[in-house]
Amino acid sequence: MKTSDFFFELPERQIAQTPIEPRDHSRMLYLDRQTGAVKHLHFYDLPDYLDAGDTLIVNTSRVIPARLYGVKEYSGGHMQFLLLEQKERDIWEVMVKPGKKAKTGARFVFGDGLLVGEVLQTVEGGNRLVRMYYEGPSIYPVLEKIGNMPLPPYITAELSDRERYQTIYSKQPGSAAAPTAGLHFTPELIDRLREKGINLANVVLHVGIGTFRPVRVEDVTKHHMHSEHYYLPQETADLINETHARGKRVIGVGTTSCRTVESVASKCGEIKADEGDTSIFIYPGYTFKVLDGLITNFHLPESTLIMLVSAFAGYEHTMRAYQIAVGENYRFFSFGDAMLIL
Repeated sequence: MKTSDFFFELPERQIAQTPIEPRDHSRMLYLDRQTGAVKHLHFYDLPDYLDAGDTLIVNTSRVIPARLYGVKEYSGGHMQFLLLEQKERDIWEVMVKPGKKAKTGARFVFGDGLLVGEVLQTVEGGNRLVRMYYEGPSIYPVLEKIGNMPLPPYITAELSDRERYQTIYSKQPGSAAAPTAGLHFTPELIDRLREKGINLANVVLHVGIGTFRPVRVEDVTKHHMHSEHYYLPQETADLINETHARGKRVIGVGTTSCRTVESVASKCGEIKADEGDTSIFIYPGYTFKVLDGLITNFHLPESTLIMLVSAFAGYEHTMRAYQIAVGENYRFFSFGDAMLIL
């Protein structure tokens, strides 16, 4: 398939700049992946389309305030860091601007000295490995004080409440972008799901900034997928296997949950507890091993994410659903509306 096969026209006014309140009042397009039929719902309708015994897989990774503004030690030149991935305890892969200032050995000061970064080396793609110096047992409290949320480049509005770029169930810090399908859940909606007998199971996949990286090759199969770290605990593996044994459905909340469970199944030949890095690239022709349903937002044209959705729902069904969503003025991307694909 060609990358251009996944292009669609989207008016700029439909790129959501701010989240809907309450969270679960966003719209939700239901897509039947067998017939291609669609319905126009709201996210709070979700329990009506799930059955007792179904299991939702949610990604509990938490976005870190990974964007830092500081100055070069001694010279005072301004510098921007975007923390991408924790390689070791205090060594991070970092995107830097302007790159010409970030030579090996250069040091940069953030938050009036609360954090200092020393460039160790340049890595493939131009990012830097940086050692971080700070007071205390962990860098994360420091980032909460001085960091900024790494909103996607298409969001230009200021975020007044940084918790709106977190899911309500986020726990483990490590993502450079939110698992946005989960942003629609409220405590009340989760209570309704549990009252109906629907299970929630946790995975962790720390979302990298590569999720926004455009596909620059025309032949989809030639695209090099970025790597992200995941963790699937034993209790989640057990629940997935029990759900399928009972003839019930496993539904991924977001492409990150999808990539996690499908990575484990592809690697291990079964669902079991596992941790590692995945660069799985799911596009039409992929055979799903775990998921029976998917909850997801509307994604960028020609992105790996719309390719994943097309693999799950079928290319023709997906592209037609996107055309309908554009025509019906759905809100797109991170703070936009949702799809439920069953």
